[in-house]
Amino acid sequence: MVTTVPVIISGGAGARLWPASRETFPKPLLRIDEGMSLLQKAHERAAALPGVEEIVTITNREHHWKTQSEFAEAGLDLHHRFVLEPEGRDTAAAIAVAALEVARAHAGDAVLVVLPADHMISDISAFVEASGRAIELATDGRLVTFGITPRYPETAYGYIEAEGENVIRFVEKPDRETARRYVSSGRFLWNAGMFCFRADTMIALLEEHCPDILATCRDSVDAARRVAGDEGETVSLEADAFARTRKISIDYAVLEKAADIAVVPCDMGWTDVGSWNAFADLHEPDGAGNHLIGDVLVEDSSCSLIRAQGRLVAAVGLRDMIVVDTPDALLVADKNQAQSVKKIYERLKQTGRQEYSIHTTVHRPWGSYTILDEGERFKVKRIEVVPGGRLSLQSHTHRSEHWVVVAGKATVVNDDQTLVLSPNESVYIPCGAKHRLENQGTENVALIEVQTGDYLGEDDIVRYEDIYGRA
Repeated sequence: MVTTVPVIISGGAGARLWPASRETFPKPLLRIDEGMSLLQKAHERAAALPGVEEIVTITNREHHWKTQSEFAEAGLDLHHRFVLEPEGRDTAAAIAVAALEVARAHAGDAVLVVLPADHMISDISAFVEASGRAIELATDGRLVTFGITPRYPETAYGYIEAEGENVIRFVEKPDRETARRYVSSGRFLWNAGMFCFRADTMIALLEEHCPDILATCRDSVDAARRVAGDEGETVSLEADAFARTRKISIDYAVLEKAADIAVVPCDMGWTDVGSWNAFADLHEPDGAGNHLIGDVLVEDSSCSLIRAQGRLVAAVGLRDMIVVDTPDALLVADKNQAQSVKKIYERLKQTGRQEYSIHTTVHRPWGSYTILDEGERFKVKRIEVVPGGRLSLQSHTHRSEHWVVVAGKATVVNDDQTLVLSPNESVYIPCGAKHRLENQGTENVALIEVQTGDYLGEDDIVRYEDIYGRA
């Protein structure tokens, strides 16, 4: 029996889906149809592969707890192995650590099916059938990729020229006329960025074509911190070795250099959700071709995507437009310029604007916080702590805090005091005091926090103890 291990790669900021996608809340976490996230959809199709007992997920360590909670909603009886990257080093590094970890945990001849978390596949039976053929080819030692039968001359995808199941060459994203020639020739497929291979096959290819990447990734895997829990095993890669890993895609590092690559041509309703136009296609349009998400009211508008979050968005007289509203940022763009949204994201990052990185609501392993207001020397937050959630024992150098409980019962450590606060009760946390907030009840705890001080950045935290390993 072949051991098959699906590997979900969940990384990247999804800059073209800003402002909904941020560095700390990347696009795999965005919700789509049926209320499921892209990440949950990837998990669903990974679990659909026959004989799967474990799913490996490669993700950033800052996204671990949110990823874990996304999978917990699925309620599937599978073992999960979370491989946590201290920073993003592109797909060559991600696939290298996946191959090394699967070989270590299972065997060198175990077959990996690598699935990006930001794709959509509507025909799961076709996906399972294509994966079955890919596993057969991979079992014989071939590196296999998936090629999607092109439906139109798309310029946002790379292409694969193939003869049957043999790859002739990979080509970059073409211009419109070149894409038309590719599609009409019948020799080209869209490059889905999905792969299948034996662990030892990939390790050998990495050794041949990019031994430096394999070496640093092996050092990082060998020195990783491993923690077993009810939800599966967590593998935290060693940071220094991983930081030395060259940043390059698996396409450039291996695929364009390797010989005898196989491709499985398939048509399974595949979409790379890489822009707002692609995101719009995941939702049914109204009679005028508008894709409306959230509390949206339109008048005399057509062929537009309008996404509201938390408040009403009204549009009049729009044609071929993208409108995406979030609590702290609004995007208005021509649909023909959807790929250029990334330029706005990059400008925000270059100038140090926090809107590229975080939302007003930020998820943490213990719950979340929402920034309600801020100004010179003050910040107001709403903090929610899930049952069993526990913030780290911490102190601040530059700020004091006032906490007012509005729901649930909060257990508070404030230096040498331990308090249990009910709604409408409060506590003052002086600057420098060691403190902690915990929810020992069965309902969410909610409180309003008012910070005052000369510096209110999130990095003004000294952690002494933390059940989530952040101390």
